[in-house]
Amino acid sequence: MRILYAGLIGGIVMFVWGAVAHMALGLGNVGIRQPASENVVLSSLREGLGDQPGVYILPSLDPQKMSDATAVKAYSEKSKSSPYAWLVYLPQGDDLTQMGKQLPRQWASDTLAGLALAFVMGIAGLSFRRRLALAAAAVTFAWLNLQIPYWNWYRFPLDFTWASLVEQLVGWLLAGAVMAWWIGRQERKLAS
Repeated sequence: MRILYAGLIGGIVMFVWGAVAHMALGLGNVGIRQPASENVVLSSLREGLGDQPGVYILPSLDPQKMSDATAVKAYSEKSKSSPYAWLVYLPQGDDLTQMGKQLPRQWASDTLAGLALAFVMGIAGLSFRRRLALAAAAVTFAWLNLQIPYWNWYRFPLDFTWASLVEQLVGWLLAGAVMAWWIGRQERKLAS
């Protein structure tokens, strides 16, 4: 039960930190820019992308043409002179001010991550400081494995990439401290 409670507490701490990081500190908006002419871009999306939702990379090369030297050379030239975009596209739109679905999913994600981290902290049998170091190592691992490839391959802005590290590292250090304390507290109770 100590692991379960530690994970639940960690998930709550991370969820609250996420709200503070996004709403009060603006870490979730670092690197996100406003378009110079939003209506021009929006009006051209359906014509250019069609009705299929998904992730689009522009300019684009059909993976089936990767072995066609002429197509690859044309893509290379086009990519040197064209703007680049990594775009999440929903042709039907969505009310982005309504977060009723996203908030419970985020809480569930934070809680599941908290449970996973609490499990590792619990079986490790470490001191408070080492459990906290374990949380920092887990966050750094995840950031290096997820965010750095987005920066490297998909050209996510560097300031966006660094802000995600700050958000996750601070959040999981806060959550990790509470979780490490709880696990240690429970272990001391069992030992006495």
